[in-house]
Amino acid sequence: MPAGIAEKEGTPPGGPDETTRVRRGASRGTASAMLSALANDPSVTVRAAVALNPATPPEADEMLAADTDERVRVLLARKLATSVPLLGAGDQAKLCEQAYRTLMNLVADEAVRVRATIAEMIKDLPNVPQELVLRLARDTVSIVSVPILRFSPLLETEDLLALLADPPHSGTASTIARRDFVPAAVAEAIAASSDNLAIQILLENPKAQIREATLDALIARAEGEPRWHGPMVRRPALTPKAARALAEIVATDLLGELTRRADLPVEAIALLRQRLAARMNAPEKPHVPEASPDLEAALAWARARDAETRLDEDVLLAAARDADIFRCVAIIAIAADIPASLVERARRLRHAKGLVSLVWKAGFSMRVAMPLQALLCNLPPTSLLSPKSGGGFPLTVEEMNWQVDFLSHISI
Repeated sequence: MPAGIAEKEGTPPGGPDETTRVRRGASRGTASAMLSALANDPSVTVRAAVALNPATPPEADEMLAADTDERVRVLLARKLATSVPLLGAGDQAKLCEQAYRTLMNLVADEAVRVRATIAEMIKDLPNVPQELVLRLARDTVSIVSVPILRFSPLLETEDLLALLADPPHSGTASTIARRDFVPAAVAEAIAASSDNLAIQILLENPKAQIREATLDALIARAEGEPRWHGPMVRRPALTPKAARALAEIVATDLLGELTRRADLPVEAIALLRQRLAARMNAPEKPHVPEASPDLEAALAWARARDAETRLDEDVLLAAARDADIFRCVAIIAIAADIPASLVERARRLRHAKGLVSLVWKAGFSMRVAMPLQALLCNLPPTSLLSPKSGGGFPLTVEEMNWQVDFLSHISI
C-alpha cells in the first residue's frame, strides 16, 4: 500500500480483518458491489486500495472523490488522470463521462496536493479534455498551474493570450515564455508587458518566435536593461539592422560576439568590426572624473588599512557582507595595484570574467570572487562564474591576464 497511510482503523464488527479487506480493495477481480462497499470502509488503507484499483466502478470513484482523507483523494486523482486519455471507446462513453466528471470535481478540490497531482500527470498529454487543462492553467497556486502553462500542448495561442491578459499569478508570463514553442503573437504580448524578467526569459528561448518588429522594439528599450543584451546578441536570425542597433548599447565583449556571428552579411560584420575597433582604441575621456567622492574616500581608507596591515580576504568579505561597493572596489584596486577605474569598468560592464580576473590579480581567491560577482556586477546566480573542482579559478592564467589587459584598454 502507499507509504505514509497509517493503518489505524479497526475491523468492522463481524467483517474480515483489515488485511483481507485491503487485498479485496486492490484486486481487479473483486465484484463492483464489493468495491463500492469498501469505498466506505472505516480504514483509510482499505479506501486507498480501492482508490488505486483500476477496476473500481465510477460510482465508487465518485464517492472517494469526497473522501475525508486527502491522501485517498490524491491517489484517486493520480489514477483518474492517468486513465482518462485511455477512456472514450464507443461502448465506454458513459464510463468516460463519469470518470471525467469525478476528475473535474477533484480539480476543484481545496487541497493543493490533489490539484497539483492531476496537473503533473496530464501536463504534456495531447488527448485530455481541453476544459480540464484550462481549469488547471487558471489555478492561482503556481505549483498547480505552472506545469500546464509550461508544457501542455493543448493551450492554443488564444488561450495563452487570455492567460497573459488575466494572469492567475505573477509568474504566468515567465512560465509561458519558457514553453518549447512560443507563437509570435504570444511573444509580442510578453514583449509589450512591463515584466522584464519574462522578457529576458523570452529572449533566451531560441524556440520563441519573435518577429523582427518586436525585437526592434525591445532593442529600443534595452539600454537600461543590461540583462537583455546577451540574449539579444545571441538571438537566432538576427537582422543587420538589429545588430547595428545592439552595437550602440551592448558591452564591448558582447560587441565582439556580434562580430563573430556567421549569419550576418559581410558588410554588416565589417561595420561591427569598425565599431569594435573604435571602441577599443578610444582614449579616456579627460572630463570624466576617475572616481566619485565616495570612491576616493574608500581608496584613502584602503590605503591606510593596507599600510597598517596587509589587506586580506576577510577584510574584503566583510565589505561584501556590508554591501559596501566602494570599499570592495577600493580593496581590489589597492591589493592589485591597479587604477580603480579598471574595477569600475568590470562593474559597469557586468563583466564576470573581468571581475574574477581582477580578484585573481589582487591575490584573492574564488571564495571572494563569488559574492563579488553578485554584488558588484549585479548578476543572478545562474550567470556567476563558479570555481573549478577544488576551488580554483575557472579561467587560465593567460585568459585572466588577457581580461585585465582588455579592461585596461577599453573606454566606457
